[in-house]
Amino acid sequence: MTYNLSKSRYCSGVQCPKMLWLKNNMPEEFDNSVINDAVMATGNEVGDLAMGLFGEYVEVPFGDPKGMIEKTKELIEANTPIIAEASFSVDGLFCSVDILKNLGDKTVELYEVKSSTEIKEIYYQDASFQCHVLSKLGYKVRSCAIVHINTQYVRHGDLDINELFTVKDITADAAMLQPDVSDNIDSIREYMLQPEEPPDDIGEHCFTPYFCGFFGYCTKHLPTPNVFDVAGARTSTKLKCYNKGIISFEDLNTCDVFSSSQYKQIEHELFGYPPYIDMESIRGFMKNLSYPLYFLDFESFQPAIPLFDNSRPYEQIVFQYSLHYVEHEGGELKHTEFLAYPGSDPRRALAEQLCADIPLNVCTTAYNMGFEKGRIRGLAELYPDLRDHLMNIHDHIQDLMIPFQKKWYYCRAMQGSHSIKYVLPALFPEDPALDYHNLDGVHNGGEASEMFAKMATMQPEELETARGQLLKYCGLDTFAMVKIWEKLKEI
Repeated sequence: MTYNLSKSRYCSGVQCPKMLWLKNNMPEEFDNSVINDAVMATGNEVGDLAMGLFGEYVEVPFGDPKGMIEKTKELIEANTPIIAEASFSVDGLFCSVDILKNLGDKTVELYEVKSSTEIKEIYYQDASFQCHVLSKLGYKVRSCAIVHINTQYVRHGDLDINELFTVKDITADAAMLQPDVSDNIDSIREYMLQPEEPPDDIGEHCFTPYFCGFFGYCTKHLPTPNVFDVAGARTSTKLKCYNKGIISFEDLNTCDVFSSSQYKQIEHELFGYPPYIDMESIRGFMKNLSYPLYFLDFESFQPAIPLFDNSRPYEQIVFQYSLHYVEHEGGELKHTEFLAYPGSDPRRALAEQLCADIPLNVCTTAYNMGFEKGRIRGLAELYPDLRDHLMNIHDHIQDLMIPFQKKWYYCRAMQGSHSIKYVLPALFPEDPALDYHNLDGVHNGGEASEMFAKMATMQPEELETARGQLLKYCGLDTFAMVKIWEKLKEI
């Protein structure tokens, strides 16, 4: 029996044929957490917009492949010039072309649309597979191109999709890859005939171009923890260790391949050391924090298609902040916040409120301050009249992450990470009020971004529920910073 290949299956097989075999034979072992729904939604949004890149078009409705193929045939016979999702099949190979230019006399141009800002190697395989299918059907592929997002585009007024997208001609590359496509199809199909699970080992293909959802299954035989659990280490270094048989933390502890902070994770895991606390360094750091003291956290989203004037594709658009503050030693903990409503550019109102909420020359803390400082610089550039105040805030920010990033404070429960999502439960393991899992709807920054993007289409009641969830999440971020600061004060 011949194994049918779509372009997505083909690309999976090129990355790792065992991935494809497991999808076909053991789908229950797949870890769905690797699927990013927001990325997929962005891909669909970008794809839909790109359909109009060359003028009026007719889209083949998604559905049964047979119906899509028949509809495509009708449109081609009717000399439809631009067809989106044109679908073809031959010899058990199926593909849908994002944009097909039908030039007549079985001559076509293919355009593969990607929501990324750069061209990845696997995109060449994707487009080349489509060229292969159409060529086998007797079509002359005059040109083949990849359409992707142009990050240099800045929106001013109406969206200009000709500026938003970059079209990269890869006709010559696709032609050179055609022998490889044929060989790959044959080898993938032969591979899929194996009745038992293939013994292929893990390697770089588990991580690139996409992280494989079967990685947990393929490494289930490894000890826990193992080399792949070392936080912050390069994948290439982990694989080198793995290939040399240096896998368990016991193995790693006899080698000298990681940094001293990474060995803290290994040693604390192996020997159950009590928390490591560098009192001198922490106390030196705490001298940088002065009253009145502010705790700031931003939330942002990154629309691939710029929604507002003076914004670029995938620009971080700040829509929310939480601000806890203490005005003097022993003073009351106070809180204020900002959360935009969807539908209009939130940046000006947020910047104005931030300047009103944070006075000049006060100490502000952030956790991983590079993010907050980057957003403030962007706002200062966008609004020159607010620049002096915004940059004053920027220049007085201290990073509360530093004691944990530098491992001045470390315990086993942090699992090698200095993320606040690991540090907080490690410091306060029995406090449900500090547990992000107890929140409704929004539990991390990614979910916050998704929630705000979805709010644009929500009904009023649903919108207010979502706002409440966002406010609680962002508020916990800064309250968590307060609790961490209080813990460091005790040292």
